[in-house]
Amino acid sequence: MVTAVALLVLLGSAGFRSTPSLMMEALHNEFGWSTATISSATSVNLALYGLTAPFAAALMDRFGVRLVVVCALLTISVGSGLTLLMREPWQLVLCWGVLVGLGSGSMAGAFATTVTGRWFQARQGLVTGVLTAAGAAGNLVFLPIGAWLVEQHGWRSAVVVVSLAGSAVAVPVLLLMRERPADLGLLPYGATEAPPAPAVQGRVLTRSLRVLRDAARSRAFWLLAGSFAICGATTAGLVGTHFIPAAHDHGLPVTTAASLLALIGVFDVIGTIASGWFTDRLDSRTLLVVYYALRGFSLFLLPQLFAGSLEPPILAFVIFYGLDWVATVPPTVALCRRHFGEDAPIVFGWLLACHQIGAALVAGLAGLARDALGDYDLAWYGAGVLCLVAVLLCLALRPDRPDRPDRPDRTDHPDRTDHPDRTDRTDHPDRSVPALS
Repeated sequence: MVTAVALLVLLGSAGFRSTPSLMMEALHNEFGWSTATISSATSVNLALYGLTAPFAAALMDRFGVRLVVVCALLTISVGSGLTLLMREPWQLVLCWGVLVGLGSGSMAGAFATTVTGRWFQARQGLVTGVLTAAGAAGNLVFLPIGAWLVEQHGWRSAVVVVSLAGSAVAVPVLLLMRERPADLGLLPYGATEAPPAPAVQGRVLTRSLRVLRDAARSRAFWLLAGSFAICGATTAGLVGTHFIPAAHDHGLPVTTAASLLALIGVFDVIGTIASGWFTDRLDSRTLLVVYYALRGFSLFLLPQLFAGSLEPPILAFVIFYGLDWVATVPPTVALCRRHFGEDAPIVFGWLLACHQIGAALVAGLAGLARDALGDYDLAWYGAGVLCLVAVLLCLALRPDRPDRPDRPDRTDHPDRTDHPDRTDRTDHPDRSVPALS
């Protein structure tokens, strides 16, 4: 039941974030705003979506998942609703960029990682894949409906639907979400004994920053952060934001382009769940190398596949790219758990921040490229090159052992008996006094 509620929340979160790409043409026609101006709101949304995640994970530990998620959904509802009153670009940035970005970021990947880590000991990769696939399924639900609403009734009708949906999803969260299996007298799925009681955590900001400080000492953190930033740049930042206007530039109707983006979501559901299954059985580093290589290959080909009508080549891209869309998440989460243990949800939140910063940068840069060059070709080719960089970063990860960050308080404390330089053992031949404990 808790997994089903989490799935519903993530479905809605993805749908809320996908709406701005549907409104670009309508906002340009009504207000005269450029693609770069409208994209700036999307960039702020994507950046805050990521930067909120690590703090949201700590907030869930401190105040509970249910309270944080309900507040996030209501923030989305208010932010999207206020868009109806906007007249200036900064109001779009405030409403859809800041408020919707903060709300959706509080239900980002850290939420799925927290739920999976608390409720499942076995099949964690598979469940992570299922919850991650909810993002693609959200696009599948919202994009065709949103495109139809924008075309038939104007962009304001789509905004109203998002606002009402945000409030509606909060109801099952409030009624059905529980914090931990112990609240219902259950064990985590696959567990044979109860996990230890969670430690009482300190301040949210302090803990999030402390986890970042410790993780930043690890080589694995920076390699994962770099590759995951490229993941965001080549999915949500570029394809998620600009695929519809790019297809429209080649004469494809907005509703058809939105349906293709939703179809990517269909195959992403399949690919991400399969990726979770593979993650439980295969080396996560190898999976990431394969995923990024295939994604880069597909993006290199995309500029030649656009046409004014629905043709087999663009359908082939949709299927191929869709299977790979967020298949990177389950192996990235698995590597995060392997290297950072109980801090994995917060560390993954920081990785997601890097993911969304990459997405935000490319969302804005692609809009500028479109305004300057008249097409998106440079953006597609640049994304393909970035995927090759991600392959190299993943190959640099150590496959043999975790690269845990150094923790000075574990090895350098003067009172530790396991310090490598200590010789106060009771069996030392020159000792005339008992060893200090």
